[in-house]
Amino acid sequence: MLQRLDAIMRASPELRPGGSEENPAGRGVQTPRTRAGAGALAIYESPGLPVPMAPRSANGYIWLMAIQSPGLDPRRKRFRRIPVRTLAPNIVTLIAMCAGLTAIRMAFEDRYVLALAAVVFAAVLDGIDGRLARFLKGTSRFGAELDSLSDFVNFGVAPALILYFWGLHELRSVGWIAAMVFAICAGLRLARFNVMAEEPDRPAWASNFFVGVPAPMGAIAVLLPIYVVFLGVPRSSFLIWSTLFYTLAIALLMISRLPVFSGKRVGTRVPPEMVGPLIVVMVLWIGLLMAYPWILLTAGTLAYLASLPFGWLSYRRYQQRSREAMEEVMREPMLPSPIGKGAVRPNNQADRPSRLN
Repeated sequence: MLQRLDAIMRASPELRPGGSEENPAGRGVQTPRTRAGAGALAIYESPGLPVPMAPRSANGYIWLMAIQSPGLDPRRKRFRRIPVRTLAPNIVTLIAMCAGLTAIRMAFEDRYVLALAAVVFAAVLDGIDGRLARFLKGTSRFGAELDSLSDFVNFGVAPALILYFWGLHELRSVGWIAAMVFAICAGLRLARFNVMAEEPDRPAWASNFFVGVPAPMGAIAVLLPIYVVFLGVPRSSFLIWSTLFYTLAIALLMISRLPVFSGKRVGTRVPPEMVGPLIVVMVLWIGLLMAYPWILLTAGTLAYLASLPFGWLSYRRYQQRSREAMEEVMREPMLPSPIGKGAVRPNNQADRPSRLN
């Protein structure tokens, strides 16, 4: 190949490094040309600039040909820097995911105390990362997707495997099916939550309620049989079968349309006189959780399950008020429009709600 290029160069004075008689300095003003015998060899030159050449070797000239691809931009677009306020909530989410994965490992090693502690710790972090993102104004689409993936691992896969390693494995395939159903229902619950969060037609009061039991509370509630065993209830075949049906019941509550009180509108603003008592209550709750974890978790789970009917009743009251407000608006007299055909309703009524929801 080098000999062929050397022969082409010697036969063409215009392509020699020293130039030709019309261009002795070797400065190229040529346009891209193609030689028939060189296999479509194109040479790109710029006016007023010397052609870069390598030194002559024993076998001939070695051309340094730089062909720029039209699809590559020499000025690459750099990734814009991500602010720290956006990374902080994602770091908390990743720590929660590590806790969920650690819970699976602890259950595999029959260390169920640490496994349950890791699930509870992941639930606490799950309640922190979203509020931290809103407080720092660091919410992002990436953080929302990462949070959903972390919740599926922490509150879907981890509790299912903990229950299976703890007692459902004694039921063989039936126990494994129950564990899979719980994990799948947790994934469906999270997917539905992501879709419903983007609905623009939801009334404002609907944010006070979840549709179905949320995944963190479902994970803590489904582990109730293990809590009662740690409290001293004997482990028996009846308890294992009860755990099977209880797991399926919690899974169905997660994917149901049952309105569940969310508590998002509670505690957004704390009066100054309530700051001290609130801190005392939080410290007391943490102390009780560390000193009497199984009593507190059992009592909290039973109280939460008992409060589900009250959430449904509250949702029905909100629906009734919204329906009455809509009927009141529809009963208002229609006035002719001064601009054109049709009719408009008067808007000078002070008792009319500003938003129908």
